[in-house]
Amino acid sequence: MPELPEVEVSRMGITPHVLNQVVTKVNIHNASMRWPVPDEVYQLEGLVVSSIERRAKYLLLECELGSAILHLGMSGNLRVVNANEPLKKHDHVEFILANNKALRLNDPRRFGCCLWQAPNEEHKLLVKLGPEPLTDDFFAKRVYEQSRNKKVPVKQFIMNNAVVVGVGNIYANESLFKAGIDPRKEAGKVSLKRYQALIPIIKDTLAAAITQGGTTLKDFAQSDGKPGYFAQQLLVYGRKGQPCVNCDTALTEIRLGQRSTVFCEVCQK
Repeated sequence: MPELPEVEVSRMGITPHVLNQVVTKVNIHNASMRWPVPDEVYQLEGLVVSSIERRAKYLLLECELGSAILHLGMSGNLRVVNANEPLKKHDHVEFILANNKALRLNDPRRFGCCLWQAPNEEHKLLVKLGPEPLTDDFFAKRVYEQSRNKKVPVKQFIMNNAVVVGVGNIYANESLFKAGIDPRKEAGKVSLKRYQALIPIIKDTLAAAITQGGTTLKDFAQSDGKPGYFAQQLLVYGRKGQPCVNCDTALTEIRLGQRSTVFCEVCQK
């Protein structure tokens, strides 16, 4: 599943090709995505894409009449190709641009979406989102106070979009390992001191993944089709049974919130 770094890399990848370009045509080849693609998306035709923003794992192509909201779901990707290039299977939505390029949303499993947000409104999917992890609004004391009396495992807590957006499964695994925190520990029992250690690690881990082009696992590729490279640096995720890089103990895998959780029972307390 594309996580926040992959989405941010996609945003940076498409921006040089899409920003300030006129959308000459919108083609909805398959409107049956996670939610039906609304006809309002056609309003982009004839307008300039004035900015390309990211909120959590949503990308917003903004024009004067509103914004197309794109989400990559479980298996989606964005590609910028020559407009005359034949469609690929699962190319569901495309934006033809005045520079003879096309931005295409491809999503085999169709858990992604293409929605519409009117000007001066915030789509209901965005209203309750927590702070962005790489901003000053995400800080230890705030997370510590939110966590009081919470019995949910700390890994699930930091993956809650109401606490902070975009800390997906891979980066939660990696960050908790680096901070030496047992992912099963109740969020309300993690001390302020340990959150003060964890939050900078989350920020550094996400920033490093963005710098290196995201994490290539099964489905993600950058907008130009090149893979990301962060997977080569994963310390625990996907390494069940392999030796811990710190103590050589075999890494343990469990399920938390139905998600794979890999950790070292010696190093993480």
